[in-house]
Amino acid sequence: MRDTHFPGRSPVYSMNGMAATSHPLATKSATDLLSAGGNAIDAAISAAAVLAVVESHSTGIGGDLFCLYRPSESKNIIALNASGKSPDALSIDKLDELGIRDNIPFESPHAVSIPAGVAGWVKLIEDHGTLSIKQILKPAIEYAEKGYVVADIIGDYWEREFEKLSIDNDCKKIFLPSGKPLKCGEIHYQPKLAETLGRIAEEGGTGFYEGFVAEDMVKKLRSLGGFHTLEDFASATADYVDPISASYRDVEVFECPPNGQGLIALIILKILEGFDFNKMDPNSSSRIHLQAEATKIAFSHRNHYLADPDFAYIPIDECLSEEYIEKLRSLIKLESCIENSYQPVIPLHSDTVYITVVDKNRNAVSLINSIFHSFGSGIVAPGSGVLFQNRGAGFLLDPEHPNSLVGGKRPMHTIIPAMVMRDQMPFLSFGVMGGHYQPTGQAHVLSNIVDYKMNPQESLDFPRSFFFDGILQCERGVSQGIRNELKKIGHDVEVCDLPHGGGQVIQFSSKGSVLIGGSDHRRDGSALGL
Repeated sequence: MRDTHFPGRSPVYSMNGMAATSHPLATKSATDLLSAGGNAIDAAISAAAVLAVVESHSTGIGGDLFCLYRPSESKNIIALNASGKSPDALSIDKLDELGIRDNIPFESPHAVSIPAGVAGWVKLIEDHGTLSIKQILKPAIEYAEKGYVVADIIGDYWEREFEKLSIDNDCKKIFLPSGKPLKCGEIHYQPKLAETLGRIAEEGGTGFYEGFVAEDMVKKLRSLGGFHTLEDFASATADYVDPISASYRDVEVFECPPNGQGLIALIILKILEGFDFNKMDPNSSSRIHLQAEATKIAFSHRNHYLADPDFAYIPIDECLSEEYIEKLRSLIKLESCIENSYQPVIPLHSDTVYITVVDKNRNAVSLINSIFHSFGSGIVAPGSGVLFQNRGAGFLLDPEHPNSLVGGKRPMHTIIPAMVMRDQMPFLSFGVMGGHYQPTGQAHVLSNIVDYKMNPQESLDFPRSFFFDGILQCERGVSQGIRNELKKIGHDVEVCDLPHGGGQVIQFSSKGSVLIGGSDHRRDGSALGL
């Protein structure tokens, strides 16, 4: 039990179903659907749709989705990739002609890949849901039309992104209605988005990818110089894929395969598995150092290999083989740092919201919906109210790289839902938000639970650190003394401005009769059981 003399949250317990999301209205929507007889899929997508309205800086119908789903009657985990592709007509050569040669600008139409999240919603509902899409989307439509109250953390993001929200006039009308960011406690309305969600509720994917909404999206993007076409939108799909997995201690961790970075989370976990954390304090410099070094190694593999598997060979089995992991692990020394110039040796061949729901029958959903950077591209289609993601900025403009820009290709993705099994039974449905941080965050939270026996809420509340781009960024919960020890080892240490990500966890008790939930204090959300 936590020390109740200090602020904090207790974990949530339930027998008849549970939802955990990054916003209370989304969690309520999910549990309301469960109470109305819906299953975990119905509830998760209802929550995702609500978040697309009330947490616009993180997600929206202009973004993508990845999902892991374990039906209670099956031992198999189903993985869905609903990440969009670049426009067919877009190419490195065309961007070169426009003077874009180094990186795709985050706020340009060329960063807008075709949003596939709605296709994912429709496919999951049609194949695995029990309620109508109209019933599932009703709460989101009402919040968009009748308004919702801006929450604290969302208001902070709004203020931070004022400059981005001011670039596009159509974006400004919706997200800066009085010429300034909305503050927490103010009411926000999105009537155009309500109409678009209503079209999806009535017509399914056709209501988004064809007709008025598609025409509105294409017209806006092409007015800014984009290469998007109606055919690009009409051909958007969500695809079932085979999940990948690896063991960590006595559990098996499942991830979506590339183009997402679930593989990177598995590499980090496999490297860390060779170290005995029972001899380390959970907030010690030794543990933080090991996580940083494992992250450094794993991200070098991400930067070299991760891409759309339809266009590139990705050495998944080689990366996760025990022999190769042992070689990677041997690079780590407790008293010093690996050089930042480290490169992997396998030869190449020819940001975000997280939702987890478990229903009374123990169908389990682990789902992430995202528009990448805060408020995505900052570009809005005026008639439909769709705010576009900027996932296409993840492409590289090096034609020799596996993740190079090619028309009709999916970019490398950061969003990764996870599911964990123990003794072939569900143990955790969880995810950690925060863009690039997600693989490290998953390893951190899972280790908190498996190695340090923390409950879901404790595992999320615990201080975090993240090695990225040469800097070890520590939250304020990592003491100055620990940060000094890390500097002596050789790390370039900074205290991060914003904390690392967010996250939600639902844990199954050993017999599966009780669900234990947690929701990250770094977001406005909550876990709620029935």
